[in-house]
Amino acid sequence: MTLTLPELAKKMQKIDFCMMITKSEFGAIASRPMSNNGDVDYDGDSYFFSYTDTRKIRELTADPTVSLTFTAPPSLLGKPGIFVAVEGRASLIADKSVFEAHWIKDLDRWFPDGIDTPGIIMIKVDAETIQYWDGEDNGVIRV
Repeated sequence: MTLTLPELAKKMQKIDFCMMITKSEFGAIASRPMSNNGDVDYDGDSYFFSYTDTRKIRELTADPTVSLTFTAPPSLLGKPGIFVAVEGRASLIADKSVFEAHWIKDLDRWFPDGIDTPGIIMIKVDAETIQYWDGEDNGVIRV
C-alpha cells in the first residue's frame, strides 16, 4: 500500500531530528544531525536554523542538493518504526518574519538572541522525492 503525503506526515509527526546530507567542497558526502524545530506537521518542506558561517551553509550555497533521513523508533508493540529518506533542494532564508513563524523557545539554547541572533539563517528544504519503509509498507512519493 502506497502512503499519501498526509498519511506519511501522520507517521512522522513526532520525529524532530534527522540527518542532513550535503556534498562537501571536495565531492565527498557530509552529514550532520539537525532538528526541524518542532515543525513536524510534514508537508514536504523542512525548516532548520543555522549560523551563516558554517560548513553546511557553504556546501548548500555551492550545491543546494540535499538529503534528509528521518527515523522513528519502534512502537511499544514491537512494530518497526519508520525510515524516511527525503531528496530535495535547499534554499537559504534571511527574513526575520519567516524566522518568527518557525521559532520555538527551545532554540534559545543555540541562538541566545532569538531571531535577532547575529549570523542566524534558516535552511528550507523543498522535498522532491520521499522514500519510506515502516516494516510493512514502503513506497516513493514525488512532491
